[in-house]
Parts: sequence; C-alpha cells; structure tokens
Amino acid sequence: MSVAELPGSTGRRAKFDAAQRKRGLLVATASTIATLAALSLTIPQLPGWERVQTTFFSWKYFWSSFDDLWSPFLLNLKLFAITSPCILALGMLIAVCRNVRSPALFPVRMFAWLYTTVVRGVPVILWIYLIGFGVPGLFQVRAWYSRGIFWGGVALVICYSAYVAEVFRAGIESIHESQRAAARSLGLSPRQTMLTVIIPQAVRRVIPPLMNDLVSLQKDVALVSVLGIVEALRRATILKDKSFNFTPYVSAAVLFLLVSVPLTLLTDWLLSAERRKTGGTAVR
Repeated sequence: MSVAELPGSTGRRAKFDAAQRKRGLLVATASTIATLAALSLTIPQLPGWERVQTTFFSWKYFWSSFDDLWSPFLLNLKLFAITSPCILALGMLIAVCRNVRSPALFPVRMFAWLYTTVVRGVPVILWIYLIGFGVPGLFQVRAWYSRGIFWGGVALVICYSAYVAEVFRAGIESIHESQRAAARSLGLSPRQTMLTVIIPQAVRRVIPPLMNDLVSLQKDVALVSVLGIVEALRRATILKDKSFNFTPYVSAAVLFLLVSVPLTLLTDWLLSAERRKTGGTAVR
C-alpha cells in the first residue's frame, strides 16, 4: 500500500496544501509591502524627483486632463470592439488556408504563408502609415472609406490577423492526427472534419494566447493617432502642448490600464483553468 492510499492521507494532503498556499500568500504580501515601502522611501530622495513629480504627476493636470481624455478614449474602445471580431475571423480563415492539404489548393496555402510572413515582418506602425496614407490616395474621393479612422482600423486588422492566424494554426496542428482519422472513418468530409472536429478543439486550446493578442491590440489601437485621429493619445499630446506638462500622458495610461489590467487578469485565469483541465499545475 502506497502512502497516498493510507487512510486519511488525502485529508492530510489537502490540509498541507492549504497551509502552504496560506503561507505563500502571507510571504508574498509581506514582500510586496516591503518593496513598495522601500520604493516610496527611495524614489523621493532622488535629486530630480521634485521636477519629475511636477512635470508628470501633477494632480491638477491629472484630473483636468482625465475628464478631457474620456471621450476620445471611447473612440479607442469602439475601434477595439470593431476590429477584434474582424481580426479573429480573418485570422481563422488564414489559419485554415495554411492547413489545407489538397494539392490543387497549394497556391492558397502559399499565399497564406506569404501573408503571415510579410505582415509580421514589418512593424505595426509602419503598416498604419502605409495603409492609412497610401491606400486612400488610390480613390481620390471624399467618402467614408477615405477617412483615417477607417484605414487605421483596416491596418490593425491586417497586422493582427497575421499574428492571430499563427495562434490558430498552432492550435489546429496540436490536434492529433487520430482525430482526423476518426472523423473520416465516420464518413465526414475534410471540410466537415475541420469545421466540426478540429477547429472547436483548437479554439479551446488557444484561448489564453488569443487573449494576449487582444490585450496587445487594445494598447496598439492608440497607434492610429499617427493618422491625425484625435483619440486618447493624440488628445493627451494636445493637452501636453497646451500646458507644457506631461501629466496628460499619465492620465491616458491610467485609462488604458483600466481596460488592459482586467483583460490581463482574465487571460491569467483562463490559462490557469486550462492548466488545471489538462492536469498541469497552475501558477498563482
């Protein structure tokens, strides 16, 4: 009989694990408080702290700029909400194209590979410049599709769909070949196998990394300001130029944190849930 099979061993193990978690929480809390206290005592002693505090952390400019930034920040959120589903849909389409196995569809697979390789090889801000300023010049008309906000969103969709496609592709390729064989033995076509067997399993596996991409997207939405769009970052720049104070940038950072931190916590929770589901040990 092993130790794990002894009577009462399960209860003792659970109590031991609970005590260890409690001890770890106490140690982590104490070390965090000590670190914050050390920083709060050390930073104000630096020679340039007073000037930095006045320039970047002025409460007067923080609250006034916070009110002015809220409306432009809503534009960031709207752009994020519109581009996210487009990115997921296009990314899934590209991932499926990269996994087609028919020799007749080799050009499709090659184009999907070329798309992800080229798009990921150029910085996002350069794509925003190229698409936001270059493509509208092809139309030479004043219409909704010539506005910077539209082409800024298009640039974000094109860029992030390449990264999301690779995440989806990794999930698809992680599904064991026996799943395809079992589906084919049941009479499912390759298309039915992909849609009903492979993709649902792949999506569940890649939800945490997908959330990481969405967190990055929520921040990179601010890059469309280079097209002249008055969103949170551009508005903060305008306020900074008026007041000669950099505190509006801190206010804008706080607004982005209000969204990115919950998304990050949700990503960590999903990752921990996936690890528990697969039998791994979740890091807390």
